Amino acid sequence: MMSENEITTLSQAVRDKLDQWLLRYPPDKKRSGVFEALRLVQEENQGFLTLALMDAVAAYLELPKIAVYEVATFYTMYSLDPVGKHVINLCTNISCCLNGSDKILAHLKKRLGIDVNETTKDGSFTLKEVECLGACVAAPVCNIGKQYHVNLTPEKMDEIINALSS
Repeated sequence: MMSENEITTLSQAVRDKLDQWLLRYPPDKKRSGVFEALRLVQEENQGFLTLALMDAVAAYLELPKIAVYEVATFYTMYSLDPVGKHVINLCTNISCCLNGSDKILAHLKKRLGIDVNETTKDGSFTLKEVECLGACVAAPVCNIGKQYHVNLTPEKMDEIINALSS
């Protein structure tokens, strides 16, 4: 059973949204809400998860903590460390790689002055390498926030970064 402290770690806004999400599933299938719960909590916590927040999700969904940790540590959409204002998730899987994502990655490292899983000194950008964004037809691809960017070139990445920097 969840304690009052664990419940209050999740904001009322997150609990309300999650409760609406959970209506899609039978009452005994709260586990189905773990992805959405982690997404909501991460979004509210400036883009990353803490152990306390993952524990609160487990308590709220009445799941063993390990069930939440497994999801949060396996999927690249979740960050366990603070991230920049803009997280660049660059796909480097086979389709993107064959279409030049290695050049995009090298360009981003040089342009931003960071490596993969690092954040720029000003906190504006975090660079991540991800396995697949499911948009192979338009490779190479990245997503930043909720926006997908397709058919990337180094020049197109410069335009995107310039727009986000202004």
